[in-house]
Amino acid sequence: MSWRSLVTRRHGGARCWAALAVALLAAGAAGAQSAPSPDYREQLVHFLGVSMVNDIRQDGTGVVGELVVRLTRRRDAGGMVITFLPGQGTFSEETEAEIIQAIDRTARFAQLNTDSWNVSLKVSQPAVLIYGNSLSAMVGLSVVALAKGDYVPPDRVVTGTVTADGRLGQVRAISKKVQAAHREHLRRVIIPDSLDPEDPDWRTPFLMQISPIHSVPMAYQALTDHPMSATDEATSRPSVATK
Repeated sequence: MSWRSLVTRRHGGARCWAALAVALLAAGAAGAQSAPSPDYREQLVHFLGVSMVNDIRQDGTGVVGELVVRLTRRRDAGGMVITFLPGQGTFSEETEAEIIQAIDRTARFAQLNTDSWNVSLKVSQPAVLIYGNSLSAMVGLSVVALAKGDYVPPDRVVTGTVTADGRLGQVRAISKKVQAAHREHLRRVIIPDSLDPEDPDWRTPFLMQISPIHSVPMAYQALTDHPMSATDEATSRPSVATK
């Protein structure tokens, strides 16, 4: 993916990234589909992370965060605008860049046109700085779910990144994140099927489902119980052989 134009501006403390002309793959642009959702949708979703003690990751514990994700559609087609709203918690600029990339990639794999999207994100936790990339897939998938009119159950969460070739990318500290999800009574955790070799093994907690997933469309299906695109829906239908 390449960005033809990216503009940063601030309004009342919010950091806003306007992708005035997001370059999509030719096939994705040609097959873009209209989403059936209303012009305004919002949902509170969870994400997984690791708290830091004196900037040492090994001393941290797994945590479950909350994020308000909002999508509105404009009448123009000037490009996707992503706004990080001021709130109790904030994102690092590196994390913002990872989120922007994940939203764009996920929408492209879903064959959605983002030219009229306004996306805003707000952290619910007080006095926290969020950095790292492990929440980027959860954000990208949640935004696409809003665009398609699908729903993310509150007891499900994804940890991982969105790679350029459509995989759920590897992240660290899976065991700590699974433990945190269990403490907060989340029932399903979707993780990359390629794990960090430095991560320790863990046992799946009682009444939890851990789903190692390879691709972003598969992660979307596991998160929402719906196919990501019309192509995914066609390939997921059972076949019937007749003679």
